[in-house]
Amino acid sequence: MSEEVDEATKTEEAREASASHTADRPPTPEEEAAAEGNTLDPEVSEHEKEMGKIGAEVKGEGEID
Repeated sequence: MSEEVDEATKTEEAREASASHTADRPPTPEEEAAAEGNTLDPEVSEHEKEMGKIGAEVKGEGEID
């Protein structure tokens, strides 16, 4: 089933894609303190690095030029 996208949808999606994406407000002091108090799980950090390396070395389908 193939549905064509109307021009109004295409226009709105283009507008949204080029719109500025910023925070609606700065963080509160409590939010800043909570963020600073977070500690990273070393296993999660290692996994993120590993996935980044795997992604950078992808060849074939899914490869980003």
